[in-house]
Amino acid sequence: MSSPKLYLLTNDDEITTLIDKLERALDTGVVSLLQIRRKATLKQYDLATVYQEAELLVSLADEYDVDVVMNDDLELASHFCTGLHLGQRDGSVAVAREILGDDVVIGRTCHSDIALFKQAKKEGATYGAMGTVFASLTKPKAGLVSMPTLQKTANLGLPLCVIGGIALDNAYQLRDGLAGTPLEYIAVTADIMSHSSDTIAAKCRAWQLKLQNW
Repeated sequence: MSSPKLYLLTNDDEITTLIDKLERALDTGVVSLLQIRRKATLKQYDLATVYQEAELLVSLADEYDVDVVMNDDLELASHFCTGLHLGQRDGSVAVAREILGDDVVIGRTCHSDIALFKQAKKEGATYGAMGTVFASLTKPKAGLVSMPTLQKTANLGLPLCVIGGIALDNAYQLRDGLAGTPLEYIAVTADIMSHSSDTIAAKCRAWQLKLQNW
């Protein structure tokens, strides 16, 4: 069974700090997929700034040949020819697939609901994201998904992404709980991005070792 891949989500750091952190993370070669998720930025800045930031981030990912998905924003994804991650209330996977084409990554938030995961597959998603796996700082009120649910989901023929509170110190708890269930992506934000720039590379290398020994 192949090891899961690391899927890194950005945070809302100021853009120069974020780019510095991402350069260090991407330079380790462990990040397979990058989600541009700038919730606070979208509220604070005008559209021109949002596009300028996105351009910088997409260009950086391109330098390292890492696929990008935009969080919830079909227009941004279409403009920059990237992939897209959609929450349940953020539009149709089928429509996004029609607009963005067959070659890009389109993910769907499925919470802990197998029916939503099946629907994501039917609409043409590349992966379904199930979570929250562990209590998470970014979504403290989210309900946790059970290991049996994840095991059932993994057998439905759509690549599985797990998200929510996953960190270096509980990654093997996840692995052991899944008992051989195949995973496509482990999505991480805080466990990497909440640290200072000078520790990011070491964090990513530690993740690399975890995944190699999966």
